[in-house]
Amino acid sequence: MTITNSEVDFDDHRRPLMRAIRFGSIALLVVTLVSLVGWGYLRELPGIWGVLIGAAIGGGFVLLTAMSVLMTASTTPATTGAVVLGGWLLKIVVLLIAMYVLAGQTFYDRMAFFVTVVLALIVVLGTEVWGVITSRVTYVGA
Repeated sequence: MTITNSEVDFDDHRRPLMRAIRFGSIALLVVTLVSLVGWGYLRELPGIWGVLIGAAIGGGFVLLTAMSVLMTASTTPATTGAVVLGGWLLKIVVLLIAMYVLAGQTFYDRMAFFVTVVLALIVVLGTEVWGVITSRVTYVGA
């Protein structure tokens, strides 16, 4: 019995995470481009700034979580949990600092920022879930 390259690919326990990151990145790019066109047309340069900041915060944070899980995929569950928790705490601090800095600024459109953050969070998380649940991996039951 010979094993093909595609069968070996199904044995990689990181495959679902890599698909999730790839799908999430593509989704973030699409959301960002569509939002840039829409908000750029409606609100011009402030809309563009709102979209760019919103996409970085909304989509970037979700993708960073998936990347941290992928980076620790070959470690113990405790290590993965610690890295994910530490990452979330760091992202909360970064978010609080960003919101403090942006609070009085007028160079970006707040509605474009808000809508883009929400869209990026939903779409990127949804496509990451889709990437994971549709991955073909080898499963050996106990």
